[in-house]
Amino acid sequence: MKINKPLILLLAFSSYAFAQQKPVDTATYPPLVTFTAQQDHNNMMKQLGIKALRPGPSGDNNATNHANYDEALATPYPNLPDVLTLNNGKKVTTPEMWWKLRRPEIVEDFEREIYGRVPNNVPKVTWRVKITDKEFMGFTPVIAKQLIGHVDNSSYPLIDVNIQATLVIPANAKKSVPLLMMFAPSALPAPAQPSKEELEKINDAMKDVLIKAHPELKEIFDRYPAYTPIAAQNYGYNPFAPHGPGDPPTAQQLIADGWGYILIEPNSIQADNGAGLTRGIIGLVNKGQPRKPDDWGALRAWAWGAARALDYLEANEPMVDAKNVGIEGVSRYGKAALVTLAFEPRFAMGLIGSSGEGGAKLHRRNFGEAVESLTGGEYYWMAGNFMKYGASEATFGPKTANDLPADAHELIALCAPRLTFISYGVPEQGDAKWLDHQGSYMAAVAAGPVFKLLGAKDLGVSNDYRAEKMPLVNTGLLDGQLAWRQHDGGHTDAPNVKYFIKWADQFIGHSK
Repeated sequence: MKINKPLILLLAFSSYAFAQQKPVDTATYPPLVTFTAQQDHNNMMKQLGIKALRPGPSGDNNATNHANYDEALATPYPNLPDVLTLNNGKKVTTPEMWWKLRRPEIVEDFEREIYGRVPNNVPKVTWRVKITDKEFMGFTPVIAKQLIGHVDNSSYPLIDVNIQATLVIPANAKKSVPLLMMFAPSALPAPAQPSKEELEKINDAMKDVLIKAHPELKEIFDRYPAYTPIAAQNYGYNPFAPHGPGDPPTAQQLIADGWGYILIEPNSIQADNGAGLTRGIIGLVNKGQPRKPDDWGALRAWAWGAARALDYLEANEPMVDAKNVGIEGVSRYGKAALVTLAFEPRFAMGLIGSSGEGGAKLHRRNFGEAVESLTGGEYYWMAGNFMKYGASEATFGPKTANDLPADAHELIALCAPRLTFISYGVPEQGDAKWLDHQGSYMAAVAAGPVFKLLGAKDLGVSNDYRAEKMPLVNTGLLDGQLAWRQHDGGHTDAPNVKYFIKWADQFIGHSK
């Protein structure tokens, strides 16, 4: 049998590198707890004294427990907490009262009961640039960087967290550019490739190496002289390539308007499942142990990671206008984007796409997705305490959505007076009725008084959330810092991106 010498060298080097790593003395640290999602869920129920949870509604219309889509039955709890009334019953009448008194009350309610608290001892993140590449998006040259944010795990080396992100900014910008941070997989847009001549040299060298290691391959290469071990990849933008219907991709629209963007990978911060709660940033801070009832869930963890990426931009990227960075996401990441904007005041704007329950949708609505959908399903997005509001039998008695101390309109209000664009599609194209578009619109309407109190414009309609109905599809309410538009596409915010860019440009005074 022939031995592959290059492979031996590679294995030898890998063994040497491994030998140089300092072994972790696991006996020094608490053992890492490994739960299934069900075991973690059961553990939290036990901590809370919950014996039974109400089942969430089914998305199958043929099921006996199918979700309600009848507006006549949609508001069993019609009275929302008053966003401008203090817990002691006193009315909030000035911006100072909002900032010093009412806003902290709402933040406390959300942190304790709904999204969880970010611990005080979250370790520091150290960023490094893994790759810097000069690329093209359309005809526009860009500088793309792949970033890694390593979280200091010296207090618990059994868990390693490395935040993955990709930053892209126009290469020819004359001044710092606004930027949209998007919860999405971290990937370079159009990695630069060697020229055809350079690739030919690489392939010739590759063939020589392979033939020396495996002489029998010469006969194969001779039989197929045109074959190359490394095939040519894409050589940039082809203006004659066919285009699909609709607008250019979101990233290309941003770059064309003189914006930058950064993609941040949520799962590199915290896994999107219950079994991962003893891993990721939540597990690292808890030293591999299960959560306590008011510990943060995945939505808050993703928001924390976005804030750390903003730290990097502020400190290291002078061509990014750090005062005009927005946050974007769709579906579960739409929830995360809204939570990020609400809790992190340095973000100047948000594009909140199809966020549903746990995002812009009112918890107190009985339409589609419900509180029980999360308490028994994606409970890991939320604080453990949130599960109490789906309890049918517990030591504290049953609770419902009406017992929640805060609702989605107050989450939107926490974003005021910053730019907040609520985006949805239509059920006919896949943005399911499950998301409760009307309930999200009602939340935006009910958040309006806070925007106005702080000197901003709201949707421009009355603040009677019980009476207001959604505008027609493709009719945007885009005159204020709080905006709404339901497009005629599906479960995406892409059809609203061009409206978001134009709207944001107007308020931040940006022109290409």
